[in-house]
Amino acid sequence: MKVALCFIISYEHELNKEEIWREWIDYNKDIINIYFHYKDYSKIKSEWIKKYVIPDKFIAKTSYYHVIPAYMSLLSYAYLCNKENKWFCILTDSCVPIISPSEFRTLFFENYQRTIMSWKYAWWDVEFHKRANLRLLPKEFRLGHEPWFVIDRNNLEIVINYQKKFFKNFKLICDGGLANESLFAIIFKYYKKLDWVINETTTLTNWEKMSSPTSPYVFKNGDDEELKFIDDFFTKNNYVMFMRKVHKDFPDIILREIIYKKNKNKNTNNNYITTENVTIGILIFSLYFLYFYYKLTYFFGDY
Repeated sequence: MKVALCFIISYEHELNKEEIWREWIDYNKDIINIYFHYKDYSKIKSEWIKKYVIPDKFIAKTSYYHVIPAYMSLLSYAYLCNKENKWFCILTDSCVPIISPSEFRTLFFENYQRTIMSWKYAWWDVEFHKRANLRLLPKEFRLGHEPWFVIDRNNLEIVINYQKKFFKNFKLICDGGLANESLFAIIFKYYKKLDWVINETTTLTNWEKMSSPTSPYVFKNGDDEELKFIDDFFTKNNYVMFMRKVHKDFPDIILREIIYKKNKNKNTNNNYITTENVTIGILIFSLYFLYFYYKLTYFFGDY
């Protein structure tokens, strides 16, 4: 079984934290495949990224309001080229991993048959805002979801088939713009799969302090305010794996501290078992055993 990391790079054609990604991926290289959708191949400078770009015939025209063509081309290619791909993570150039490789591995093996995507009914006025053309859909399909999520293979197959079978409806939703924040929930709802989706956030994002009218906050300094937000976010979300947007200048040493040293071992039962925890448990048990052994030896030695 494999995880497909699906990156959409459209601006500088690079990863803001390529070195972090490469070392993080290396821990789980036996279960990870990498795919990049780009706009202009000539802008790609990284030889590492070039190794993982999808074929040119799968590159689709994309923009901020109409990114679904890139989603579908990238996901379809990752789906078709390797049957072992069971989990598909949608990522951007400003995303970074935010949990340890062992935690990610555990999440994958426990949830590879599930889609993890935070969704709810539209929180905007669908009559005023044309996004995803929700006003033209029945009320039960007026849905919204986070644009960066993890989709399992079975649900991705459903989405691919829906695009083929109901292309007119698919196009109607996409023509409204920002369809990447509604389309997947609508399709899952149609096939009665939405209630099976784990309704949780996978990508830590700060929408409370936006960098522009359409963009979330950019983590840049690693200062106390940013770290507090990250800590607080983790206490409320059990399935967080990635963070965006992260600036190039965000200190790598702090990012590594967050990924590898912070104890964020949580799942739906708030009881993650990892090799790190097992090692610590064995050490603590050994110390207690030695302590009581010497206490008993000392006590009985007097008689």
